[in-house]
Amino acid sequence: MRILRLAAVILALGLATVLHAQEAPSPGGPPPASDAAPQPINQDDVQTLKVNVNLVNVYFSVRDHNGYITNLHKDDCGIYEDKVLQKTKNFTQEKNLPLTIGILLDTSGSQKNVLPLEQQSGAEFLKDVLTPKDEAFLISFDINVNLLADYTNSPREIKRSIDSAEINTGAGTGSVTGNGSARGTLLYDAVYLAAHDKLRQEAGRKILVMLTDGGDQGSQENLKTATEAAQKANAIVYVIMVADRGFYGGGFGVYSGDRDMERLATDTGGRVINVGNNGKKLQEAFDQIQDELRTQYLASFTPTNTKIDGTFRTLNITCGKDQKVQARKGYYAIADSLGKDD
Repeated sequence: MRILRLAAVILALGLATVLHAQEAPSPGGPPPASDAAPQPINQDDVQTLKVNVNLVNVYFSVRDHNGYITNLHKDDCGIYEDKVLQKTKNFTQEKNLPLTIGILLDTSGSQKNVLPLEQQSGAEFLKDVLTPKDEAFLISFDINVNLLADYTNSPREIKRSIDSAEINTGAGTGSVTGNGSARGTLLYDAVYLAAHDKLRQEAGRKILVMLTDGGDQGSQENLKTATEAAQKANAIVYVIMVADRGFYGGGFGVYSGDRDMERLATDTGGRVINVGNNGKKLQEAFDQIQDELRTQYLASFTPTNTKIDGTFRTLNITCGKDQKVQARKGYYAIADSLGKDD
């Protein structure tokens, strides 16, 4: 049912699926049969061909009371999977590794007065961060989930798409949830779609930056499935909490979703930054994310538990008593979420 539903959503967004297939050339007919005796099979060669070493890649940043730490080495940190110390195979600081960014923009009715702030700051962020080897895409979510810009490394193209975003309360229309009511904010559906359908097959560093007040109404996905999708894609989720004081009666704490957003972000290695409706704080939030991206480490290890059984494995990284490590809380032991040691 999920596959059918996602297909319907993607068609509604106007996404075109491009399949790249490689086929062996057909020489025009089968080769002539050989009378030669079959060669014996070397079992050792067969076993060698089957050997692939699975790597788990973890992106993380480390801070102390003075800020981000950028001079750590492999022996300075320990990686634990399900409380068992692992042997770190690779350890590098990844300032220049290609970056894929998904911007998720809340365009529901509650964001009407803060949308211009989000548009301006989001465009500036991508202009500062994107390099020619990076890519970004833009999704808006309200009663629908819309792909406003597919993969591009052009800040100008992304800015045009961000500027085109409009508040959609669904007045006079129906909802893609099929609930009959046009009211809704499909936050979890947007996260799932961005992670599962856009980021899962991408390599390198992957982040989602979501600008929202954290409220969800009408999604078919939920906090758990959205978080799982991000974890399986090895995507870090940053949530910038933007709330219109006027919409919520002039105060904070009236709207719900902040606790769930905290779980979504921290479980994937990101964090929540609450900016209210303050444009300066919003710009500072994007600056903080930039700083983290510039100071990230990449650690890789081959799990001592070699089973590819789909179970969730907890991760914990320690780099010193007074240092705070920001990393995803775990991963799923599935083949396409593990790297290969080539």
